[in-house]
Amino acid sequence: MEKEITEIVEMIDALLEDFSVPRNVRRALEEAKNRLLGAGELSVRASAAVYIIEPVSEDVNLPAHARTQLWAILSALEGIKND
Repeated sequence: MEKEITEIVEMIDALLEDFSVPRNVRRALEEAKNRLLGAGELSVRASAAVYIIEPVSEDVNLPAHARTQLWAILSALEGIKND
């Protein structure tokens, strides 16, 4: 599972460095990353990250490439959450 978490964090970091992504989305991604790397049960941390990221994935100002990356992150988190 640690490999999956590392990959998700790397995807989040890539979006955090992309300045075409709106600030509110980057803020949500930072919070989701902190929750994911925090203490507690992995499925709960993944659920918290999904809860934070899902609303901003529908932001109308989000570039198409970033939306696709967000969906990939959400998909990976859902996989962890359901394991």
